[in-house]
Amino acid sequence: MLRYLITLQAPDRKGLVEQIAHAVSRHGGSWLDSELRHIDGIFAAILLLEVPSLKMDELIESLECIDHLTLTYSKTSLPQKPIKRLSYSLVAYDRPGLVLDISNRITALGINIEQFSSQFETAGHTGIALFRATIGLGLTDLSQEDQLVRSLYSLGDDLVLDKLSR
Repeated sequence: MLRYLITLQAPDRKGLVEQIAHAVSRHGGSWLDSELRHIDGIFAAILLLEVPSLKMDELIESLECIDHLTLTYSKTSLPQKPIKRLSYSLVAYDRPGLVLDISNRITALGINIEQFSSQFETAGHTGIALFRATIGLGLTDLSQEDQLVRSLYSLGDDLVLDKLSR
């Protein structure tokens, strides 16, 4: 059994996840991890699958037969485990370059971004454009946590950062 990371996208419709799950199961695959989203009418998915090496080509052919589905895939290896995992909720006024600023500060500290989910919304009481993100991080040094918080707060007075239990 080998591990593969597969990304999929297609116009969203009912039954799409079932079709994908059926193809994986039919080819002896094990669904290990996933993120599935509906974004602006498009179904987008990232799947980590374990598949018998002799069945992978057949699985890809089967997935490619699903109407209007596009995909990419690559073989993976087991990553090195971080010393500590943290998760944060971040809210700030939306502005160009904010994701770049956030990711630059995290990367500069040698921290791996393991999960990043963001949304744009409008504050109900003011109508101000807000950026909201949930960020999962893998630290390799325990001192990185304090440095991270200081670095992110230096992005501006509008930033709110909450540590989530993980």
